[in-house]
Amino acid sequence: MGGAPVPAAMQGIEFVQDLAVVVLVAGLVGWVCHRLHLSVVVGYLAAGMVVGPYTPPFSLVHDRGRIETLAQVGLIFLVFSIGMRLSLRRLRQFGLGLVIATALGAVFVFNLTRLAGTLLGFNPIESFFLASMLMVSSSAVISKVLLELGAMHEKTGQLATAMTVLEDMVAVAMLTLLSSFIQFGRTGVARLGESLGLLGAFVALAGIAGLLLVPWLLRRLSASAAEELQTVTTAGLLLGLALLARQAGYSLALGAFLLGAIVAETPHRHQVDRAFEGLRDVFSAVFFVAIGMEIDLTELVRNAGVIVAVAALAVGGRATGCTLGLLATGSRTKEALQVGLAMTPIGEFSFIIAQVGVAAAVVPERFYPVAVGVSLLTTLAAAPLMRRAEGISTWLVAHEPRLLENWIDYYQHLLQQLRWRARRSRLWQLSKRRFVQIGVEILFVTGLLVFSEQLFAMVEGYLGRDWHSPRALEFGFWSALVLVALAPLVAIWRNLSALALLYAEVATAGQRRAATLRPLVETGLKTLAGVGLSLWLSAVVPLGGATRWLLTFLALLAVAALAVFWRKLIYWHSELEIGLHEALTEADLRGTVSTAPWLRSDGDWTLNIAECVVPDQAACRGRTLAELGLRSRCGCSVVGIERQGYMIANPPPEAALYPRDRVLLLGSAPQVQAAKRLLSAISGTEAVSPRFEDVRMESVVIPAQGPAVGSTLAALASTRCTGVLVAGIDRGGRRIINPGADETLAGGDEVLLLGTPEKIDAFRAFVRGEA
Repeated sequence: MGGAPVPAAMQGIEFVQDLAVVVLVAGLVGWVCHRLHLSVVVGYLAAGMVVGPYTPPFSLVHDRGRIETLAQVGLIFLVFSIGMRLSLRRLRQFGLGLVIATALGAVFVFNLTRLAGTLLGFNPIESFFLASMLMVSSSAVISKVLLELGAMHEKTGQLATAMTVLEDMVAVAMLTLLSSFIQFGRTGVARLGESLGLLGAFVALAGIAGLLLVPWLLRRLSASAAEELQTVTTAGLLLGLALLARQAGYSLALGAFLLGAIVAETPHRHQVDRAFEGLRDVFSAVFFVAIGMEIDLTELVRNAGVIVAVAALAVGGRATGCTLGLLATGSRTKEALQVGLAMTPIGEFSFIIAQVGVAAAVVPERFYPVAVGVSLLTTLAAAPLMRRAEGISTWLVAHEPRLLENWIDYYQHLLQQLRWRARRSRLWQLSKRRFVQIGVEILFVTGLLVFSEQLFAMVEGYLGRDWHSPRALEFGFWSALVLVALAPLVAIWRNLSALALLYAEVATAGQRRAATLRPLVETGLKTLAGVGLSLWLSAVVPLGGATRWLLTFLALLAVAALAVFWRKLIYWHSELEIGLHEALTEADLRGTVSTAPWLRSDGDWTLNIAECVVPDQAACRGRTLAELGLRSRCGCSVVGIERQGYMIANPPPEAALYPRDRVLLLGSAPQVQAAKRLLSAISGTEAVSPRFEDVRMESVVIPAQGPAVGSTLAALASTRCTGVLVAGIDRGGRRIINPGADETLAGGDEVLLLGTPEKIDAFRAFVRGEA
């Protein structure tokens, strides 16, 4: 029967079949792109278009529902890996200026694209989505191209990498705004403040809770669980937080991004990154191939003109916007131009934004092929632009009008003076940290209250409405919520009181009646703060149905509890702050290769700094730097080795290299390339290294007449028998456990050896005089 439903078992088999096709095709095409020195993302998208349902007779995957499922699963793991690249420590190193530069560049591109979209014939909603797609770059493409060009550790490369991370955060915010736009129609723009405020509240709630719970959980698992259990648990947290974000009204990508950012701030980030390396690669490929499968090639050809125009707009507009943003925050012209040229490709988040619009039927389906086509063109243009960025920026600076150059110099001098004054402002230095604390705590409490009903629904669904006794669950949940909110509320008031005292002191300094005015000003500021807090709480507290009376009753109890437990709440909040501080700073105790110097800050150096990962079967594995002789053979120096998340800076000559080590090389471009070829060479003649499980214990009898008789264990260690451990000696029934190096072997001794079968056989042959 043609209309009969497909059995569930068959559906599962077909899903496995589709996944097999996607992964196999991605691997083959990725290998081809690697050989052609193209970005694998281009290959994944092209492969998806070939095997997708729109290209018979080559189409191997037909069901759009399963394609969307593959894309969603791939999206979660891809965005998680993007979040793992977010490091608050690195962002703090770059400072507020880079955040402002990224925001200015995004605003410039957004407005320019909306204007250009109108000229291209798009309606206002379509222009809005098109602008959102071009606002954010592809961090996956940019980081890969920078790594291939050896520019990851230059200042411009690290600035571009940091800007891509910040643009990922812009993309998450835009996804929230677009969801509001879809939900409320044209009034979505008017609800921008509300949408971004709720997003900040959710991020603060999930972020603070995650920073307190995730590091603790990973630490416990690291101490008491096998590595596979840590991987499984982290994957469960990833999927759970993605679903939690979905239930809160946001996309799966937000939850995955948040968990990645949380894990990035823990000392376990390298361990998690290593465990998820394979999953990340597989599902990232699945995401891009699945995106390609949803593209109709005829639509791609039909919209070729629009795609070329939008791609040109993306390259020119993004390069200009990022350059102007960096210039506005004080970067030098040449440096800003180089970073701007690196920020042109768009990618993963642009696909997600197009997918959101098409799925909601607010933009036509042609937005999908437009997004993919523009991504393909900008990705292909990325490598040539970055490779020639220094020459292009040098030419533009040399032909810069004198008037513009003088104006930029004056503006940058003015910025330097303002920064110097801000650093010297004692009032700002004393108060800025408290403003940050107040903002974070307000967002946390807002998230706790705004999303309390969703949290209650989850608890109720798990425990049941009549858990323990009628109304007990409701009373217990809201009581716990009030208690959790009390500590940050107390902290908010204490910070506001301290600021009131500080500003009252400054405002009345030098006045004749300062002693009388100071308490009046302080009381007035506290009153304004109290009124503001009351208005804020009345706006975010859920007041529907019976909850209103229950919260009113609990609020009265909270006021009474404040009088009794004030000091205890202050103590709990201090413990909370200490926990968050440890979570944010513990991960910084280990250096990484990101601390590498910037060698082209003024363009006078010919040195390059590049990374090289030692392959699993590399010929250099197990050999020391002195044995390899990179300095004499290639003229290149090893300035760092990152192993399992630990940075060995300026390693000594006796340091050995092992598989998966990340080696930081310093030298000229030809020297670095020669060293990378040497370190990446695969061994084709050596025997396969023994595995850990091959090591065994075996006993060998020392013959009465043989070369080993009368030799000490220390002397034997210098022979070809090195590689076995003598764990014990049985001499006439007397057993010597773990004998010392000065122990002498005698004929008839039965020695217990620990080693691989090959080493034990070599030892047996030696003591028998056969070797």
